[in-house]
Amino acid sequence: MPSGSLDTLFAPVRPQTAFEETLERLGTAIKLGLLEPGARLPPERDLCGRLHISRSTLRQALTALVQSGHLYAVRGRNGGTFVAERPPAASPPSPALLAGWREALDARVAVELGVAFLAAERATPAALSGLDELVAAMDDRLDDFPAYRQADVRWHIGLAETTGSTRLIGAMTEAQSAMSDLIHHIAHPPEVLAWSNAQHARVLAAVRRGDGTHAVAVTSEHLRGTEHVLAGLLPGEAGLTDLAR
Repeated sequence: MPSGSLDTLFAPVRPQTAFEETLERLGTAIKLGLLEPGARLPPERDLCGRLHISRSTLRQALTALVQSGHLYAVRGRNGGTFVAERPPAASPPSPALLAGWREALDARVAVELGVAFLAAERATPAALSGLDELVAAMDDRLDDFPAYRQADVRWHIGLAETTGSTRLIGAMTEAQSAMSDLIHHIAHPPEVLAWSNAQHARVLAAVRRGDGTHAVAVTSEHLRGTEHVLAGLLPGEAGLTDLAR
């Protein structure tokens, strides 16, 4: 691997999305061939130092990539974490979907940040109780992505419903439809789902306090995390971002 590519791959990540960005960096490097099939990853201590992340964050990202089939772990004296010989099978997205995936995420950001802010002003305790139940349901469905995703969609649209805005509900429904089209083409490691659902709970906590600023901040973190996961795991050219520049 050229030293310049190594420097970019292992540059420090942002703390707000450290888990997802680490996943993106490694997943993208595998797709680019910067980490070749069968290659052994550097020691954890080295990776943590270069990326400026904790060992627990690195291990979460590595676990997710093992679960998705991008990496595999070997125990013992000559063990370590290695790049899979073959990338995980996934249906390729259409060219049109790949061309517009970032615009779909931009539209989602605009809708969801507004929803989070207004929800903090308008959500009733009864509405939030229903959303709490969906968070609990998602925690129970980490190994069943179709069921998890169904509850996930209901959660996001349900948060929009707390604003009382018909237009926002429609916009959220459209945004979630676009997201479903995208995430159909990636693996869904339970580690990633658990992390994402913990952010759902944090959004609800901020909304319940009436803290719109914090609700927006956590929602932004949640959405940027999704962007990193897609960039790292989407098949083909879609995720080849920073490392390809």
